[in-house]
Amino acid sequence: MIRLARRAAVILLLAGLLGGAYWWYLQTGNRSLEQRYKLQAIERGDLTQTVSANGTLNPVVLVNVGTQVSGTVTKLYVDFNDKVEKGQPLLELDDALLAAQARQSAANVGNIAAALDLARASEARMKALFEQEYVSRQELEQAIQTRRSSEAQLLQAKAAADKDRANLGYTLIRSPVSGVVVDRVVDLGQTVAASLQTPTLIKIAQDLSEMRIDSSFAEADIGKIRPGQKVRFTVDAFPNRIFHGAVEQLRLNPTIQQNVVTYNVRVSLSNPEQILLPGMTAYVSIAVASRENVLLVPNAALRFRPSDDRPGAGDSTAPKAAGDATSGVQPGRKRDGASGTVFRVDHGELKAVNLQLGITDNRNTEVTGGDLKVGDMVVTGENVPAGGKPSSVGMRLF
Repeated sequence: MIRLARRAAVILLLAGLLGGAYWWYLQTGNRSLEQRYKLQAIERGDLTQTVSANGTLNPVVLVNVGTQVSGTVTKLYVDFNDKVEKGQPLLELDDALLAAQARQSAANVGNIAAALDLARASEARMKALFEQEYVSRQELEQAIQTRRSSEAQLLQAKAAADKDRANLGYTLIRSPVSGVVVDRVVDLGQTVAASLQTPTLIKIAQDLSEMRIDSSFAEADIGKIRPGQKVRFTVDAFPNRIFHGAVEQLRLNPTIQQNVVTYNVRVSLSNPEQILLPGMTAYVSIAVASRENVLLVPNAALRFRPSDDRPGAGDSTAPKAAGDATSGVQPGRKRDGASGTVFRVDHGELKAVNLQLGITDNRNTEVTGGDLKVGDMVVTGENVPAGGKPSSVGMRLF
């Protein structure tokens, strides 16, 4: 009895599955094209193709203020975000050692100047004695040589004194330009050492009303970019606002990371409100091509491929196209980036239409050739049957 009950349960289960499959077949096989597929009419319109990349906002002129002498920071006159004028003091270093060196050089100049006065007096005296033939010519020439040597030593001492005075003046560091302090690297009491490389103490942005974006574009897009092209970009600080700029320069020096080649594209822009700050991430979009009043096909229609295993695939509503019904490409025809296939509703049937394509904005694509006109209904996807699962749709880039 138990075995008979189990067999009956299995038979009932199989009968239910077969009945459900038959009902599914009736439901899907009797639906119209409008019920089975998502359709969209072909239209005309304007199209703009863009290339995108990320970049960083930077000031047009960023001056790194350093020091030519070593010392300890004793005074700080500016801080972050302070506006400074050209020649304004920024900070001051301890000048005790340099001031002593400058005084020593000045004293050395006085000592050599006194020796020069003595050498000149000796030369004049030797000339008078030589005219009276009291001294030899050799003694006169030796006096002249001593005077000339003293003059040279005085020039050397004055140069050393000028150098020491200049170094003493370098302990007061002034702003080389007018602008805004964007970074201060040192603190009060910190010791800075000027060696082969000048240390950076303060960074000054000369003018934040004019800025630039340094962005990295892939080598596949770089051939479409030219100086002067208009640029649109956004920043995270103002996500609902679009800013504008222009391509200023395409730098020829490539950057290669993990076999990926990118090029730096510099974008110039105005920042009259000074709300764009250095270091912000900019999402840059450059318009590289545009078309007006062209035939547009949705990219979803170019990606759509009907399922081969759907119910009714062999009935009158099945796609009819020469060659491969899955790809819609005729035999012997090479498929490339400028061609594609869509499925059009024609007298209650789906027919594959081969197209030649132009530019795209990632939503619509320009149609440059093919049997397609305004008002034609093309398939962009399959509808989900009531109470069922969506049919398999082949998604493939064109």
